[in-house]
Amino acid sequence: MSAQAPRIGAAARTVRANGIDIHYLEQGEGEPLLLLHGGMVSTNPIWTGVPVAYASHMDALAEHFRVIAPDTRGCGRTPHTGGPITFDLLAGDVAALIEALSLERPLITGFSDGGIIATVVGIRHPDAVRAIVNDAGFDEFDPEARSFAMMRQFLGGSPEATKPDPDAAARLFEASEQMRPMFELMKRDQNAGQGDGHWRTYLQLSWDRTTKHPGYTYADFDRITVPTLILSGDRDEFCTVEQAVAAYRQLPDGELSIVPGHGHYIPPAAIETTIEFFERRTTNGA
Repeated sequence: MSAQAPRIGAAARTVRANGIDIHYLEQGEGEPLLLLHGGMVSTNPIWTGVPVAYASHMDALAEHFRVIAPDTRGCGRTPHTGGPITFDLLAGDVAALIEALSLERPLITGFSDGGIIATVVGIRHPDAVRAIVNDAGFDEFDPEARSFAMMRQFLGGSPEATKPDPDAAARLFEASEQMRPMFELMKRDQNAGQGDGHWRTYLQLSWDRTTKHPGYTYADFDRITVPTLILSGDRDEFCTVEQAVAAYRQLPDGELSIVPGHGHYIPPAAIETTIEFFERRTTNGA
């Protein structure tokens, strides 16, 4: 999982929206596409080659769309002004970003945390976007999701933890041969973006929104009025196929795609499916 040399030909920009300076990358032309990263990662090109990040896929997406990829609040190079960072707040940031950049109903997709944010945008701001892809970001709409205990384990040291513990998280990640390189990249990324030690703050800020139900269930998906694709791998350890079906069935204009043989990461097949969905629904005048 070692980082490769950056290959992203994107321009780095900043815009003032919702009271903060949102850092984002922009690449490509055509229909605007908001690209929302998942947890632990950012838009930083050091994530190129890491399968849970969009960095390796920016070029492919930019061949079809004007890609706008922001760092979410408190992550990477987008600061936070204080208080909890909820999914409602992050969705408000996205809505404000759309307005600040004068985007007219852009497409929006996100992976994991980013998929949750994209979906909350669809629920709370139904006229802000044209179509949505939720890639492995639908688990936490299930109040009984196993994801909450998993995130308490990751961020607090045990499934029964009641508060974040960055030191316990560090021990957990460093003990895993698979997770250790990603953890080291996360520390480098967060510290470079907002100062030494910010990785601890980032993990603490992630606690509330990832270990507790966001307040929306699959029943709220009937408030999403735009075409929406639920996308996941059939071996995803966070998002189950059963949850994907439950989410899909509540959508007024939904589609479902399960990528065989893949877990909680972004394979090229997921990017291809995302492009096909957006181009087909855009062409059809959605």
